[in-house]
Amino acid sequence: MSKFADLFTHHFLGRSPVWYKLTIVAFLVVNPIFLWLTGPFLTGWLVVAQVIFTLAMAIKCYPLQPGGLVVLEAVILGLATADAVAKEVLANFSVLLLLMFMVAGIHFMKDLLLAIFTRLLVGVRNKRALALAFSLTAAVMSAFLDALTVMAVVIAVGGGFWRVYLHVRVHGTSPPRDDNHHATLVAPPDDDDLQGFRAFLRDLLMHAAVGTALGGACTLVGEPQNLLIGSIMNWDFIEYAQRMAPVAWPALLSGLAVCWLIERFRWFDYGHELPPRVRAILEAYADSERAERTPQHTYRLGVQAFVAACLVIGLLFHVAEVGLVGLVVIVLATAFMGVVEEHRLGRAFEEAMPFTALIVVFFGAVAIIHEQHLFQPVIEWVLAIEGEARYAAFFLANGLLSAISDNVFVATIYIRELESAFKAGSLTLAEYERLAVAVNTGTNLPSVATPNGQAAFLFLLTSAVAPLLRLGYGTMVWKALPYTIVLAGVGLTATVLAE
Repeated sequence: MSKFADLFTHHFLGRSPVWYKLTIVAFLVVNPIFLWLTGPFLTGWLVVAQVIFTLAMAIKCYPLQPGGLVVLEAVILGLATADAVAKEVLANFSVLLLLMFMVAGIHFMKDLLLAIFTRLLVGVRNKRALALAFSLTAAVMSAFLDALTVMAVVIAVGGGFWRVYLHVRVHGTSPPRDDNHHATLVAPPDDDDLQGFRAFLRDLLMHAAVGTALGGACTLVGEPQNLLIGSIMNWDFIEYAQRMAPVAWPALLSGLAVCWLIERFRWFDYGHELPPRVRAILEAYADSERAERTPQHTYRLGVQAFVAACLVIGLLFHVAEVGLVGLVVIVLATAFMGVVEEHRLGRAFEEAMPFTALIVVFFGAVAIIHEQHLFQPVIEWVLAIEGEARYAAFFLANGLLSAISDNVFVATIYIRELESAFKAGSLTLAEYERLAVAVNTGTNLPSVATPNGQAAFLFLLTSAVAPLLRLGYGTMVWKALPYTIVLAGVGLTATVLAE
């Protein structure tokens, strides 16, 4: 028996801390007892809190497994039915298509995207200008692609330069093109250049992460919940952008201003410069890459530029569901670049599928909330507020819950409740549309407060680069704080004033 307990402790949730494993086990033991003592409503809230906990502790264990166990048990206990979960998944199928195919499609365009960010990093010497360039580039790319996809590119860029620098310092030569094992290279902890480079990259990654939120709020494809809300409201790409512009554009400009200020005055642990010796190594590497570029590499960049143009046109005119446009990207890019082996195609889906599975777990939690009407008291209270204060209340309620949990999770709940209220005649069309804007901007902007607020932030927190750069949960919260304060304030004001 003791041996079995040891094996269980070792294998259950892998390398997670023992206290975390015991906490999840305690959740699973307590839930049936709590249901028997208090009933399904309070137990539903307890399950939601537990799912939020798994998100907050994402750096300890990827939330799919612990969150999935909690939701699975809740379904078994009858807090939601399997049919209700399936209904939520089908209702949000367009979001799943986006995560599966668009992220995978961008995988085959990374050469082009990496080249853009590489030129930015070595070509712009002024740190404030570089920070603005990273933030603005991430915002623009997120507006037309997807925040999670752009964050994946930024992480790859940061990890790539980290690998180059350490490989040169350790081995004296640039790493081979197919060497991705930068995590195995460890420099001395008292290396001042290394510490400065680590802090420099932390700054850029956080600016880019916030940039994905700024750009992601502007268009239909920027964030998964945008696609969901646009689908329910019957807004196409152009109409969605017009509806969000009165709030999204002031937020974008304010975010860029914050980026400049915190770099200029070195607030919130920003303003770290790239050490001169590190810059010399990276510039030498970039020069050698350009000098050794072969016709084959140039051809691949040309194909990717063509596919990128097709992607932008397809999204701009909404020729098909966003996920299907991503599938077209996969077909075009792989067909003209000769990537036809199944195992090479499969690698593109490795980044997307864990998040896709995690989103399905979220939909399971959404089904519990719907079945037990957990948000109904809050919705009724907010809807009962008269005048302009109603829009402010919706923005703040969505912002707070999104910062605590996840913006897709919260937006799904609120937009469904608004849809029901509109169909019941409780809202006019104009009120319904303004409240939909409040929900969308509320879930997009204040959610930068925590890593679990947005999928792109969570992706950064759980990436292989984060521990190398000492970018933990608390660090991300602190460095996001100035953005959180300004974006919440500007977004709230613009939401109230928007007609």
